[in-house]
Amino acid sequence: MRKWHGNPWAVLLTLSLGFFMTLLDLTIVNIAIPEMIDGLGASLDQTLWVVSGYALVLAVLLITAGRLGDLRGPRNLFAAGLAVFTLASIACGLAPNAGALIAARAVQGVGAALLIPQTMTLIVSVFPAARRGTAMGIWGTVAGLATLSGPTLGGVLVSTVGWRWIFLVNVPIGVAALVLTFLVVPDIRSGRGHRFDLTGVLIATAALFSLAFGLQEGERYHWATGIWALLAAGVALTVAFLLHQRRHQDREPLVPFALFRDRNFTVLTVLVGLVSMAMIGLVLPFNLYLQSVLHLSAVKAGLVLAPSSVVSMVVGPFAGRLSDRIGGKYLLMAGLVMYAAGMLSIVLIAGPASPWYAFVPATIVTGLGVGCVIAPMSTEAMRNVDPRLAGAASGVNNTIRQIGSVIGAATVGGLLQSRLAAELHAGRTYADAFIATLHVTAVLPITAVLAGALACLLVRNHSRAAVPAPVVPVAAVGR
Repeated sequence: MRKWHGNPWAVLLTLSLGFFMTLLDLTIVNIAIPEMIDGLGASLDQTLWVVSGYALVLAVLLITAGRLGDLRGPRNLFAAGLAVFTLASIACGLAPNAGALIAARAVQGVGAALLIPQTMTLIVSVFPAARRGTAMGIWGTVAGLATLSGPTLGGVLVSTVGWRWIFLVNVPIGVAALVLTFLVVPDIRSGRGHRFDLTGVLIATAALFSLAFGLQEGERYHWATGIWALLAAGVALTVAFLLHQRRHQDREPLVPFALFRDRNFTVLTVLVGLVSMAMIGLVLPFNLYLQSVLHLSAVKAGLVLAPSSVVSMVVGPFAGRLSDRIGGKYLLMAGLVMYAAGMLSIVLIAGPASPWYAFVPATIVTGLGVGCVIAPMSTEAMRNVDPRLAGAASGVNNTIRQIGSVIGAATVGGLLQSRLAAELHAGRTYADAFIATLHVTAVLPITAVLAGALACLLVRNHSRAAVPAPVVPVAAVGR
């Protein structure tokens, strides 16, 4: 295996295994909720915390973990994240009660937060700029595969070997990825001493927790005064964090403001949040429609969504390569417009008795759109980032991604419940009420995607001829 040490494609394979595992756990748990309630004697509220606790911890710690990767070495943080995530998966699979499972899921979130930002950092470090788009395309393909595999794999595991295996299936993947990490991933560091902004970490953690918890749990607590107070505290803490960071820009801040001097990084980080909001804003109500109106099983509902993920997986690497050659600006705009068109088609096709196959053309269009967006969005955001700041950039980018998902879920979830109740109160049948509600909730994701397409007008495009010389990675030690 010595000859594979530092090989970019071997590194990408290793990173993809860890990345796949953490994204899979964002979606695979939802399908097992009824079985977990029965198996643990848990309440619905406790079981929902099994889902939301993981996402909450992940969102809160991403910026801190990204900066830690810059300071301590991305390979070290990636390996630590894999170890924590794998051990926590064992604890989840063996949990005797709901409280133990929620705690283990929170630890899983810590592991995922440690490793996710390092994937983009290491891709930037081991791939030259001219080939980074292809690598990011494969990275995006892994995200599509995890999205596809979650509901389908979860349904198969729950119906055959039981819900505990949705966690235990991570163990062999995690062990394999950990072994490969030390065999093929270079230990890349700057070779100089570092400071760690503990005050910034504490403020950022409190701010992100307040915002993420308030948005994620607001509907469950009926948007009580305490939730609004928490959100207000989150905003105030965010302002305090930014002021603190401004005073520490010369002392290795958690969020280097130099990142935002690059217009592409700024615009595309905003776009990441909009696309994440749109994805959850479509999948959540559409999945409920398939199961509650068309009465499809969870596995069949997942398979209806499969064409979108399959197409995006196929298109992603080609879109990444094309982004390297001609730049991502117009590719992004075309992809976003296709995605919006596909979403609109899905909503218009949805009826009380629509056959599942009627959605295939629309889901293929959404897959084309997503496939054209994921790779260029990541590539162009990171293209001009100084490798020494790649961890911080990845932490910010992935935090915005998670916050976008939380905002999308909270907004669409709240709108779905309130609008559906109003339609039912007006005397409509459940099917007609849900379809009318679907038309309303679709406004958010479609608007977010079209706003993203307009924002892409601000992106500075490049051609292959304009690509700078390949970025020389910072010194690698411990080879």
